[in-house]
Amino acid sequence: MTTFIATLTPMLTLFACIALGFILSKCRILPEGSGKVMAKMETWIFCPALNFTTMAYFCTVDSIGEHFINIILSSFGVLLAVGISIFLARYFVKEKGAERGVYHYALAFANSGYMGDPIVLALFGEVALSYYKLYCLPIQLMIYSWGISVMTPSTEKKGGSWRRLLNAPTIAMLLGMAVGLSGVGKYIPGFLTNSLDTLKVCMGPVAMLLAGVTIAKYDFLSMLKNKKVYIATALRLTLLPAIIVSFTLGLKTLANAAFGLEIGNDVLFLTFFATAPALGLNTVIFPEAFGGNPETGASMAMISHTLCVITIPLIYALMVALFGVPFQ
Repeated sequence: MTTFIATLTPMLTLFACIALGFILSKCRILPEGSGKVMAKMETWIFCPALNFTTMAYFCTVDSIGEHFINIILSSFGVLLAVGISIFLARYFVKEKGAERGVYHYALAFANSGYMGDPIVLALFGEVALSYYKLYCLPIQLMIYSWGISVMTPSTEKKGGSWRRLLNAPTIAMLLGMAVGLSGVGKYIPGFLTNSLDTLKVCMGPVAMLLAGVTIAKYDFLSMLKNKKVYIATALRLTLLPAIIVSFTLGLKTLANAAFGLEIGNDVLFLTFFATAPALGLNTVIFPEAFGGNPETGASMAMISHTLCVITIPLIYALMVALFGVPFQ
């Protein structure tokens, strides 16, 4: 019941914001093109603020050293997830392009930030959340480099792959890592850090409003009839987390047998909360920002955020039965 309530609270927030964006758009209170404006703000302001502060706060020499093994396991896990997504996406979209890129992204990454963060915080507290944020560092690096790249329409790719990787969220993340590792964050003026902390909290609500605005532009019933989205959602919420958690368990067991490393089961739960949430809203934000088609991403967000209310509590309960209660 505790897990269900912890999951339900962010879900209700999500639906409230999506519904608000949908209603404002349908009533024409928001002007034409407001979705693109919100997407640009997400890409150039809110995402960079979140990425910079997260890295500056958590990416320190001490924290990297303490959680180095978990970060390595996370790196292997995200590489496996990307490999699986590259293999599977071709069966959803035959032709290469931004539409296939949406499936690449959706099958590789869950909403480990907005969904994963509040669930971990509600269940285990701030200390466990800091462990989780460090575990997610390789995932965030891959999201804001390769993830953005595959969802960028071909018309935006003329500058070469290096220009696609050097986007605002990625640059902010690298700068944040530099600040965290060097320890110069204490010299940043207080008004600047307060401003960034204020801006970063806009990331989730504005992304959900954008999802509602985007959904309002399309036939609601037709979005519910997209069979490929249901298949991708089922993979994202059940099979893919099971594969990545099992893979991490195998690596943990191998490290213990080969090198005598005692790695606790907590890392399995970190893996679960990073891979089991719904499909991320970046499949709406970045296609909208770069002139692509956000309809598929909006449909994925709507369907998967509904179904994960059931899948997350059930799978988490199964994991507790198998591996015990984490972070004790």
